[in-house]
Amino acid sequence: MDPINFVILAAILFAIGAAAVLLRRNAIVAFMGVELMLNASNLALVAFSRIHGEIDGQVMAFFVMVVAAAEVVVGLAIIIAVFRARQTISLDEPAELKG
Repeated sequence: MDPINFVILAAILFAIGAAAVLLRRNAIVAFMGVELMLNASNLALVAFSRIHGEIDGQVMAFFVMVVAAAEVVVGLAIIIAVFRARQTISLDEPAELKG
């Protein structure tokens, strides 16, 4: 299979993730969109690494996965804290927390 197909798939996945972040008001769906964008970037990095025959893209993809795992922990903790305080996970609610 041609690695360019993986780059095209990564672009489609990134666009879907960006649409989820920009169009949805639910924090969980927006969070899933960010994760989808990170996974799309990983797919693109690995595809370009394969195209150029070097391992640099795969190493960068590994570090992106590490950052994504840390982001999941912190992001979910913030979402749970806001839900416990406001009883909603809407992205419009935290804007009202400004004093």
